[in-house]
Amino acid sequence: MDPISLEELALLDVLDRIDQYHEPTLNSSALRQRLIDNGLVVLEDGGLRLTDAGIERCKSLHHRVISDAEAAAILAEREEDQAA
Repeated sequence: MDPISLEELALLDVLDRIDQYHEPTLNSSALRQRLIDNGLVVLEDGGLRLTDAGIERCKSLHHRVISDAEAAAILAEREEDQAA
């Protein structure tokens, strides 16, 4: 399995920021629109809020980051064992 892409990591960062009420800057209207069009966020009370799909995508990306870290640790441990 390939490690998580930079694009996915960037999406995770944006979704996490929205979840913490730190919206993308005003000059990133294209990004805001893409998130809305993809059903990850909705515009509510003048701000962005994660949809259920956005929450699930965020959880999925967090799990992927954790899995990648665990896989890297296992591979490093195997390399150490082989070197010894």
